[in-house]
Amino acid sequence: MARALHADEIPIDADLVRGLVRRALPEHADAPIRRLASSGSTNALFRLGEDLLVRLPRQPGGSATISKEATWLPVLRPLLPVSVPDVVAVFEPDRGYPERWSVVRWIGGTHPEVVDPDTPVDPRREDLAVDLAKVVRALGRAEVPTRAVNSPDLKWYRGEPLATMDQATRENIEHCRSLADFEVDLDAAERIWAEAMELPGVADRTTARWFHGDLAAENLLVRDGALAAVLDFGGLSVGDPTVDLVVAWEVLDPPARERFRRQLGVDDATWLRGRAWALSITLMIWYYWTTMPERRARCMAVGRNVLTDAGHSV
Repeated sequence: MARALHADEIPIDADLVRGLVRRALPEHADAPIRRLASSGSTNALFRLGEDLLVRLPRQPGGSATISKEATWLPVLRPLLPVSVPDVVAVFEPDRGYPERWSVVRWIGGTHPEVVDPDTPVDPRREDLAVDLAKVVRALGRAEVPTRAVNSPDLKWYRGEPLATMDQATRENIEHCRSLADFEVDLDAAERIWAEAMELPGVADRTTARWFHGDLAAENLLVRDGALAAVLDFGGLSVGDPTVDLVVAWEVLDPPARERFRRQLGVDDATWLRGRAWALSITLMIWYYWTTMPERRARCMAVGRNVLTDAGHSV
């Protein structure tokens, strides 16, 4: 059993997955099952044989995101320039496991490198910037059907105006102050956030558009430096897509970051709101501080990138 990340974590191990697969997919009953070391905070991930991946929500209520992916990925897949998960099937709760779970086709690749202010500039990241911009642009241009606009399953806080995050972000700053080894200057972070709350459009609602919601290194795959796939559409929603800019401060060095911005053609205020989203999400890491050391390291890198980009020393 992997270490629990949440107080209401559902116990999930390889024996449970083997039992679920044996009943739901008897033709794969003898295939090897191994838990991925890179399982995220939302789903436990198990590779099934060579070609499949089993995804099981870690918390009660996770069935909603499993169903969402199965409903909307077939709609969006033809519109996106890279691979996305191909849902083979969704299965009902069974063998004491209380949520719906899915099997998707395995996509090969590696996660892109997370940069920090000291990472040497690599011109190849500009190609990655172009690839990422194509994904963000394709999502933004995709038609949003009325049933998607009205679906409560496609509403998420990350699609709300940035100002709605003000109280939570300030509270998270205080949570982070209690961590003795926090590596980001929280006074500088607080100043950057306060400045962001004065940006044009910070409280405005925009025309609802599709956004991924969690474009992060752990949800991206590259091959030979090129973006090959975008994973985990559990956060897929409609609303303000500015939050999808945050990837620029995680996997892109400054020249590539500027290339990403130019490709998307976003104005100054939107770009700075995207940077503020990156900071706000970084400051949530206190919740996983001891349980997800790899995510902690990535968030600290993002925080340092944001501070450096805003002209603060780190």
